[in-house]
Amino acid sequence: MTQVASHSHAWPRLGALVRAARDSRPLTSLSGDQLAMGLSGLCLVHCLATTIFFASIASVGGVFLESHLFHEIGLVIAIGFALITLVSGVLSHGYMMPFGVGCFGLGMMAGALSRPHDGSEVLATMIGVAVVALGHDLNRRARS
Repeated sequence: MTQVASHSHAWPRLGALVRAARDSRPLTSLSGDQLAMGLSGLCLVHCLATTIFFASIASVGGVFLESHLFHEIGLVIAIGFALITLVSGVLSHGYMMPFGVGCFGLGMMAGALSRPHDGSEVLATMIGVAVVALGHDLNRRARS
Protein backbone atom coordinates (compact mmCIF):
# COMPACT_ATOMS: atom_id res chain seq x y z
CA MET A 1 0.00 0.00 0.00
CA THR A 2 2.79 2.44 0.81
CA GLN A 3 4.49 1.66 -2.48
CA VAL A 4 1.39 2.74 -4.42
CA ALA A 5 1.17 5.91 -2.31
CA SER A 6 4.78 6.82 -3.05
CA HIS A 7 4.16 6.50 -6.80
CA SER A 8 1.11 8.74 -6.58
CA HIS A 9 3.32 11.55 -5.26
CA ALA A 10 5.67 11.25 -8.22
CA TRP A 11 2.97 11.98 -10.81
CA PRO A 12 2.30 15.60 -9.78
CA ARG A 13 6.05 16.30 -9.84
CA LEU A 14 6.35 14.70 -13.27
CA GLY A 15 3.40 16.76 -14.50
CA ALA A 16 5.01 19.95 -13.19
CA LEU A 17 8.26 19.04 -14.93
CA VAL A 18 6.47 18.39 -18.23
CA ARG A 19 4.57 21.71 -17.95
CA ALA A 20 7.80 23.58 -17.20
CA ALA A 21 9.52 22.03 -20.22
CA ARG A 22 6.51 22.76 -22.44
CA ASP A 23 6.33 26.39 -21.28
CA SER A 24 10.09 27.02 -21.57
CA ARG A 25 11.34 29.46 -24.15
CA PRO A 26 14.17 28.99 -26.65
CA LEU A 27 17.44 30.84 -26.07
CA THR A 28 16.63 33.31 -28.84
CA SER A 29 13.56 34.58 -26.98
CA LEU A 30 15.39 35.38 -23.74
CA SER A 31 15.70 39.02 -22.78
CA GLY A 32 19.05 40.75 -22.63
CA ASP A 33 18.79 40.82 -18.84
CA GLN A 34 18.30 37.06 -18.72
CA LEU A 35 21.29 36.50 -21.00
CA ALA A 36 23.37 38.88 -18.88
CA MET A 37 22.37 36.98 -15.72
CA GLY A 38 23.44 33.76 -17.43
CA LEU A 39 26.80 35.28 -18.30
CA SER A 40 27.13 36.42 -14.69
CA GLY A 41 26.61 32.82 -13.64
CA LEU A 42 29.30 31.68 -16.06
CA CYS A 43 31.63 34.29 -14.60
CA LEU A 44 31.00 32.94 -11.10
CA VAL A 45 31.71 29.40 -12.31
CA HIS A 46 34.95 30.64 -13.90
CA CYS A 47 36.02 32.38 -10.69
CA LEU A 48 35.34 29.34 -8.54
CA ALA A 49 36.80 26.81 -10.97
CA THR A 50 40.05 28.66 -11.57
CA THR A 51 40.49 29.33 -7.86
CA ILE A 52 40.01 25.66 -7.02
CA PHE A 53 42.19 24.60 -9.96
CA PHE A 54 45.11 26.86 -9.05
CA ALA A 55 44.80 26.09 -5.36
CA SER A 56 45.04 22.38 -6.08
CA ILE A 57 47.90 22.65 -8.60
CA ALA A 58 50.40 25.13 -7.17
CA SER A 59 52.99 24.66 -9.95
CA VAL A 60 50.73 26.02 -12.72
CA GLY A 61 51.16 29.71 -13.48
CA GLY A 62 50.55 32.23 -16.25
CA VAL A 63 47.68 30.32 -17.81
CA PHE A 64 45.31 32.10 -20.21
CA LEU A 65 42.39 32.02 -17.76
CA GLU A 66 44.49 33.83 -15.15
CA SER A 67 45.77 36.60 -17.44
CA HIS A 68 44.68 40.19 -16.89
CA LEU A 69 43.71 40.57 -20.55
CA PHE A 70 41.11 37.79 -20.22
CA HIS A 71 39.53 39.53 -17.22
CA GLU A 72 39.68 42.97 -18.83
CA ILE A 73 37.89 41.64 -21.93
CA GLY A 74 35.29 40.00 -19.68
CA LEU A 75 34.73 43.31 -17.90
CA VAL A 76 34.32 45.14 -21.23
CA ILE A 77 31.72 42.54 -22.29
CA ALA A 78 29.91 42.92 -18.95
CA ILE A 79 29.89 46.71 -19.32
CA GLY A 80 28.54 46.36 -22.87
CA PHE A 81 25.68 44.10 -21.78
CA ALA A 82 24.93 46.41 -18.86
CA LEU A 83 24.81 49.51 -21.03
CA ILE A 84 22.50 47.88 -23.55
CA THR A 85 20.10 46.17 -21.14
CA LEU A 86 20.09 48.44 -18.11
CA VAL A 87 19.89 51.70 -20.07
CA SER A 88 17.12 50.31 -22.27
CA GLY A 89 15.34 49.27 -19.09
CA VAL A 90 15.53 52.79 -17.67
CA LEU A 91 14.15 54.12 -20.94
CA SER A 92 11.27 51.61 -20.95
CA HIS A 93 10.19 51.55 -17.29
CA GLY A 94 11.80 54.70 -15.90
CA TYR A 95 13.30 53.19 -12.73
CA MET A 96 16.92 54.09 -11.97
CA MET A 97 17.44 51.54 -9.18
CA PRO A 98 18.32 48.58 -11.46
CA PHE A 99 20.77 50.77 -13.36
CA GLY A 100 22.38 52.02 -10.14
CA VAL A 101 22.69 48.53 -8.67
CA GLY A 102 24.18 47.19 -11.90
CA CYS A 103 26.68 50.05 -12.15
CA PHE A 104 27.72 49.54 -8.53
CA GLY A 105 28.42 45.87 -9.27
CA LEU A 106 30.40 46.79 -12.39
CA GLY A 107 32.46 49.17 -10.27
CA MET A 108 33.17 46.37 -7.83
CA MET A 109 34.26 44.14 -10.70
CA ALA A 110 36.52 46.87 -12.09
CA GLY A 111 38.01 47.48 -8.67
CA ALA A 112 38.72 43.76 -8.29
CA LEU A 113 41.00 43.94 -11.33
CA SER A 114 43.38 46.16 -9.36
CA ARG A 115 43.63 43.75 -6.42
CA PRO A 116 46.59 41.37 -6.08
CA HIS A 117 46.04 37.72 -7.03
CA ASP A 118 45.81 36.51 -3.45
CA GLY A 119 42.20 35.34 -3.42
CA SER A 120 40.69 38.66 -2.41
CA GLU A 121 40.22 39.61 -6.08
CA VAL A 122 38.15 36.47 -6.62
CA LEU A 123 35.88 37.33 -3.70
CA ALA A 124 35.54 40.97 -4.83
CA THR A 125 34.78 39.87 -8.40
CA MET A 126 32.20 37.31 -7.29
CA ILE A 127 30.42 39.86 -5.11
CA GLY A 128 30.48 42.38 -7.97
CA VAL A 129 29.11 39.80 -10.42
CA ALA A 130 26.31 38.91 -8.00
CA VAL A 131 25.41 42.60 -7.60
CA VAL A 132 25.38 43.07 -11.40
CA ALA A 133 23.12 40.01 -11.73
CA LEU A 134 20.83 41.51 -9.08
CA GLY A 135 20.65 44.73 -11.13
CA HIS A 136 19.67 42.74 -14.23
CA ASP A 137 17.05 40.83 -12.23
CA LEU A 138 15.58 44.06 -10.88
CA ASN A 139 15.51 45.41 -14.42
CA ARG A 140 13.77 42.29 -15.71
CA ARG A 141 11.17 42.47 -12.94
CA ALA A 142 10.53 46.16 -13.55
CA ARG A 143 9.80 45.42 -17.22
CA SER A 144 7.17 42.82 -16.27
